[in-house]
Amino acid sequence: MKLGISTFVTDESARPDVLAKAVEERGFDALFIAEHSHIPVSRESPYPPGGEMARHYYRALDPFVVLTAAAAATTALTLGTGIALLIQRDVLHTAKSVASLDLLSGGRFLFGVGAGWNREEMRNHGTDPRTRGALLDEQIQALRTLWTNDEAEFHGVHVDFDPVFQWPKPAREVPVYIGGTSAAALDRAKRLGAGWLPSAVRDPEAATAQLAHAGSVPVTATSAPPDPGLLDAYAEAGAERVTLALPASSAGSTMRRLDALAALVPRFS
Repeated sequence: MKLGISTFVTDESARPDVLAKAVEERGFDALFIAEHSHIPVSRESPYPPGGEMARHYYRALDPFVVLTAAAAATTALTLGTGIALLIQRDVLHTAKSVASLDLLSGGRFLFGVGAGWNREEMRNHGTDPRTRGALLDEQIQALRTLWTNDEAEFHGVHVDFDPVFQWPKPAREVPVYIGGTSAAALDRAKRLGAGWLPSAVRDPEAATAQLAHAGSVPVTATSAPPDPGLLDAYAEAGAERVTLALPASSAGSTMRRLDALAALVPRFS
């Protein structure tokens, strides 16, 4: 099993190039970056962990800009979105952003996507929360068409375009992973031939059960605590990767935290 890092990058945290280089130097396999385009001032959608929304949600940098800087500072690190809110993004622009990043990074991009939870944020992008699952399905299919066909077209209920030319193409088939812990997210991964990117559980027995439900779907469990027993359970259950949660913080604090987390890397080398 591989170990990675999941975090937000903000205007107040360590620079993405500095962060990525430090992550790679400490032996981690991957760096996953979260996304929120904005946070509506008036919001009814509850913050999933409960309580007040964390400050970094309001200040997140664009993940594709962050990961481009990370790509330039590293040579082997897997670069992932964890997750990109695809339902809030234009398909044609996103196809080009993904292909450009994958090409420039030498085929190191992993595209984690999800339907999101903040309904007010979705609506500001013109997305109907009630149909976001169906939209996500079509977007993934349309993206794959754009990445593989010289003359690409797609005709669905929510995504529709006549034949287009679009380059660049990705360096290879971009792995798509479906974010979310729900049965619907796992079902989507199975239907679409994608990986699964659930939030890590906190109990070793629950980790075993989570992987049993996944079956043959590749699993990267994200934002785990640095609990050796939990990580061992994920490894024994067949997870391909677990990412450790890294709070968005200053460069100094980030490096100290990475040093502490890096003590776990040899356990899974």
